[in-house]
Amino acid sequence: MSHLWHPRRIGWRLAMGFGLLVVLMLLVLVKANLQISHITGVTQRFATGDMQRLLRVQALSLQTEGVGGAMVRLMNAPRENRVAEYTDVDARNRRIDGIIESLGNDLLDEVQQTTLKRLVACRAIYADAFLATVDEIEANDLKAATRALNEQVNPALKAMLVESNALLQHERESIEEGLAQEQASFERLAFWITAISVLAVALAVWLGVRTTRSVVVPLAQLEAAARRIAKGDYTSRVPTTSAEEVDRVGQALNTMTDAVAQREQQIVRLAYHDPLTGLPNRTALLTPPGAPVAPPRYLALLDLARLKVINETLGYGTGDTLIQEMAQRTDAVFQAAAQQGLIAPGPVVARLSGGTFAAGFNAPDRGAVLALHALLDQAMAAPVACSGHSVDISVAYGFADSAVNGAALPVNTLMRNAEVALHSAKRAAKGFAWYSEAQEAARVSHLSLVSDLRVAVANSQLQMWLQPKFSLKTGLAVGAEALVRWQHPTRGFVSPAEFVPFAEQTGYISMVTTWMLEQALRTLAAWAPSHPELSIAVNMSTRDLLDPTFCQRVRTLIDTHGVNPQCLRLEIVESGLMDDPQTSVAVLHALRDMGIKLSIDDFGTGYSSLAYLQKLPVSELKIDRSFIDGVDGLPGTQRLVKTMIEMGHGMGLMVTAEGVETEAEKETITRLGCDVMQGYLGSRPLHGAALQAWFEALKPAVS
Repeated sequence: MSHLWHPRRIGWRLAMGFGLLVVLMLLVLVKANLQISHITGVTQRFATGDMQRLLRVQALSLQTEGVGGAMVRLMNAPRENRVAEYTDVDARNRRIDGIIESLGNDLLDEVQQTTLKRLVACRAIYADAFLATVDEIEANDLKAATRALNEQVNPALKAMLVESNALLQHERESIEEGLAQEQASFERLAFWITAISVLAVALAVWLGVRTTRSVVVPLAQLEAAARRIAKGDYTSRVPTTSAEEVDRVGQALNTMTDAVAQREQQIVRLAYHDPLTGLPNRTALLTPPGAPVAPPRYLALLDLARLKVINETLGYGTGDTLIQEMAQRTDAVFQAAAQQGLIAPGPVVARLSGGTFAAGFNAPDRGAVLALHALLDQAMAAPVACSGHSVDISVAYGFADSAVNGAALPVNTLMRNAEVALHSAKRAAKGFAWYSEAQEAARVSHLSLVSDLRVAVANSQLQMWLQPKFSLKTGLAVGAEALVRWQHPTRGFVSPAEFVPFAEQTGYISMVTTWMLEQALRTLAAWAPSHPELSIAVNMSTRDLLDPTFCQRVRTLIDTHGVNPQCLRLEIVESGLMDDPQTSVAVLHALRDMGIKLSIDDFGTGYSSLAYLQKLPVSELKIDRSFIDGVDGLPGTQRLVKTMIEMGHGMGLMVTAEGVETEAEKETITRLGCDVMQGYLGSRPLHGAALQAWFEALKPAVS
């Protein structure tokens, strides 16, 4: 029951309050309507009853008074004028009788009925006196008529007048009493209407105050809560109120606050953490959340090798497992090193992208960092079991040190320096390097070289040098390998080892390949009339193998220079075939179908299997110089080289030995069955006049 009278819902409160207001207003309207109806009835009764009756009573008094005067005029009128006077008197008497009769029907008050009865009795006396007086008048006895008038008629008329005046007075008093009662009733109505109106106003004021307290104050609390939420305060709660609707809004706001806080935590986690490993990400390393911290003294970059090959060969799930395992091992090493005191507490290990990780830490000196590097290598030594495969973790490291510059460097600068060191370690195949300004200078120099390379191709700053290849059976030249050289206008001679790797990375190597093909085909066209048996081999890059337009470009160049396609050889390194085997094999088949001979360069240094090599449409196998150097004194290497030669012959390939520099090496590879040799023993790379002299001295091939 208390819930009904004190509901918590604002809607119920407003409904009850306004309902009560409506009831009060209806009560006022009903009361006023009833009073108006009553006044209308009273007015109608007064107009049609009381006032008419009062007028009739007044008329009765007037007629009674008028009869006395008419009688005097009748007595004093000559005989010939008495008819008119009789008529006037009779008319007055009939009106008196009519009024008395009508009053008898209307008067309900007992006092008035008694008075009316006395009036009727006086009227009867007057009637008898009137007849007696008339008789005396008709007898012309004026004295007797006067006596009858004075003694009988006038007293009877006077008695009638007294009674009619009494009726008139009583009627007036009755009307005044009725009016007084109606005035009192109207005043009571005005009082009740005023009271109800005051009550309605008080109720409205009470409702307004209650509504203000129930709505405005809670809304102000909700607004304050919303402002706190907007400022990031998700701990304060919206208090409960006496209004159920506001409480529901407050509960919804509290629920929204919890959801926003949860989502913000998720956003912050996504913004500062790597979802795959759970480690901090690049953003967390560069701009850690919370209070600012001093940058670390050392920063290490760790890069997982062969991740792209692992993803393509074993699937991305295996690559992700490898990344997660590397992340766990790396973080474990840093945390353990911090606990052992090798480095300062609080190292931050973050995943940047792919298989690249960064670690910011403080250590007393580089000796501690080198010890940490040894721990990392030890942790990465064990292979990872991924999807039924055992995969080795091979990591390259780049380290940067703030102490080199004497002041703490920002994290982004340390990261850039560590990246320079990492690239230097990869180029040197050391697996580990510290950042130095010399690396930075070399890097800038290389970038400048790459920028100049396009100009070099356009302005023929490049040179094609040819290193002859000789048959070990006949001793005659069978062709040459084209080697690119760069004569820079300001730097002088630039070694291919300086610009080719960067040209590979930037894609400019395709321009170099095209330039070399055009030079080789132009040379073959010049050689064709006298030495059609000679061939020139041009190195293909991995990017050329993946270029869908490469085959068409080669076809166009061959047709332009009118060269026999069999005189052109294209060499591809074994490791380059493994980047995208399916595309590479398809391109090689297309080139072979054009009549071009293909060679596998630097054989023995790649990762391909014999089963895979059998699928390649190649005609030549070139054994890398690392196997030829000093082979005459290395029995084990001789057995390995013999195996390579026999394997090549078994697949129907011509076998060429690279880097032959001594007669002993030549005799050894000849004895082992090699077909062709290339190296300083036969000839150094030639260019210009030296190349022309060599060509002119060539003996014609034996047919």
